[in-house]
Amino acid sequence: MFSHEYFMKMALQEAEAAKNLDEVPIGCVIVMKDRVIARGHNLTEQLNDVTAHAEMQAITSAANFLGGKYLKDCTLYVTLEPCVMCAGALTWSQISKVVIGARDEKRGFINKNLQLHPKTEIITGILENECSVLVKEFFKEKR
Repeated sequence: MFSHEYFMKMALQEAEAAKNLDEVPIGCVIVMKDRVIARGHNLTEQLNDVTAHAEMQAITSAANFLGGKYLKDCTLYVTLEPCVMCAGALTWSQISKVVIGARDEKRGFINKNLQLHPKTEIITGILENECSVLVKEFFKEKR
């Protein structure tokens, strides 16, 4: 059995891929039974689509892989706390677990008092520093 850190490192690789495309460096992977079934990173600039967040890319990919819309028995590892749009999609997907690297106090769903599906477990703070620094450095370079 792999650790949360193991899969969060994969999500960080996805975030780096986004950064290399000059996208906000957020990445994620979806895991089922210790196997990565989907990956995603931000593509909003590349696709000129405000909904092309890492989580949305991965949810669609995982649903296609599984042949259904529900992601029960799956875990999402994401470098930055999902926004309300992505939290809504995760709620509808009925994903079992969401593992978050860094919190997003301004745009994340947790401070908005939104809840995911009642059975969804949420874990925060996995490789928090690495995840946080990547986003902060990206925006620092943009200024």
